[in-house]
Amino acid sequence: MIMQSITSLDQEYVAGTYGRFPVELVSGKGCMLTDSQGKEYIDMGSGIGVTSFGFADAQWLNAVNTQLTTLQHTSNLYYTRPCAELAQALCQKTGMKKVFFSNSGAEANECAIKVARKYSAQKKGSQYYNIITLINSFHGRTLTTLAATGQDHFHKDFQPLTPGFVYVAAGDIEGLYKAVEENPTAAIMMECVQGEGGVLPLSEKFVHAVQRLASEQDIPLIVDEVQTGNGRTGYLYAYMHFGLTPDIVSTAKGLGGGLPIGATLMGEKVQSVLGPGDHGSTYGGNPVCCAGALSVINRLDEDFLAAVREKGEYVFSALSAADGILSVSGMGLMIGIETERPAKKIVMECMEKGVLCLTAKTKVRLLPPLNIPMDKLKDAIAVIKAACACKEETE
Repeated sequence: MIMQSITSLDQEYVAGTYGRFPVELVSGKGCMLTDSQGKEYIDMGSGIGVTSFGFADAQWLNAVNTQLTTLQHTSNLYYTRPCAELAQALCQKTGMKKVFFSNSGAEANECAIKVARKYSAQKKGSQYYNIITLINSFHGRTLTTLAATGQDHFHKDFQPLTPGFVYVAAGDIEGLYKAVEENPTAAIMMECVQGEGGVLPLSEKFVHAVQRLASEQDIPLIVDEVQTGNGRTGYLYAYMHFGLTPDIVSTAKGLGGGLPIGATLMGEKVQSVLGPGDHGSTYGGNPVCCAGALSVINRLDEDFLAAVREKGEYVFSALSAADGILSVSGMGLMIGIETERPAKKIVMECMEKGVLCLTAKTKVRLLPPLNIPMDKLKDAIAVIKAACACKEETE
């Protein structure tokens, strides 16, 4: 079916929630994608941070296919080895105690919120239900995770949202203390790097202040690692850059390597909060998704993560102070580029030159596969630099 037919079919039958690029992708291998016209692209977006090891990775495929031909699904009324072994690996690598599996980052965050609210209600009283989140944050698109998201433009068409969320500016320690003083607080929830907010790392001073306050007042600390997690920032999870000890960690995206899976990790304080019937997910812990995720998580050792950091340092070095680039932010291979020219125009020009990038607010955003070869990374960065440096008329 030709591209025009696919476009028409999509527009007729698929809900119009996405501003798609005029490209039909049909196959991929490693960090390379091919469209229906045979054109190849270097992928610098990895499905918004999902395909951690690129496309058709041999180890991932073997793990998934082996499980797929054995047992593709069973309900959570029964045990399966991939689910138990993935939970074990996550706990052993983080020091957390229990894991709840779901299908997405939003669901992982919903679970985190439920755990925090139940813990605080039992320990302090039912009025302790407020969750403090940060202005410019993003935590998902369900009504509750939209309420947790500290960006008004996501809220306007979906009122009333779930009540009980209070927003504080990132870096505002005084405002954080005031918010907790004025609102009986069930949890503080944050991303260590605000992804959809512009790829903005939090300051070490602020992060440590959050940890201190949470510890002093027995407030569960939730760290949202949906986009930052699973090696993306050069550590297994971004909170490890700061030496944090969170009580609850949510993650998804890169964990599954391309299959839908979310996970909520619970530390010692909250490990026993959820009991039978408190929460559930039909597909949560699906054996195929868990097998793929186990393949991903077991390969994220220190040598691999050091290579991610090295690639990130190269990108920062190559782009910082380059023509047409105002600033570079992020960690590891989670990078935001503030440009003189409109980011969307740069993304379109890079696509024409065979490089697929993303945006985050007004920035160009890069989330390449973690194992992208250095030669392909350099080729992509050269295209991005040229697009940023172009002196054509700006909009």
